[in-house]
Amino acid sequence: MTKKNKTTTDAVKILHKIFIKDDPKRLASLEEEREKLKIAGQIYDLRTQAGLSQAQLAKLVGTTQSVISRLEDADYNGHSFNMLRRIASALHCRVEVRLVPEKVLSSGA
Repeated sequence: MTKKNKTTTDAVKILHKIFIKDDPKRLASLEEEREKLKIAGQIYDLRTQAGLSQAQLAKLVGTTQSVISRLEDADYNGHSFNMLRRIASALHCRVEVRLVPEKVLSSGA
């Protein structure tokens, strides 16, 4: 009996198969974008949960509203540890950085 290929209608899986495949550079780029999105989303979520506008948070942190806006943008590349600590402190949080081993692909022994 022959194996039937499974098809999917999951758009994310389809796009991943077409554009990312198993290309290490593309996978690394995708991971970096996910990390930036996560940081931006956390800043936004914490700020809005605290009931603060971008301008109000900026004043607490000692910066401008436009800086907070950039930090909440997933396309922003300039996150500094110092600024993240200042924001965390203003929002009564702490910054936690973890270094975790990369996933190693087994070579099918």
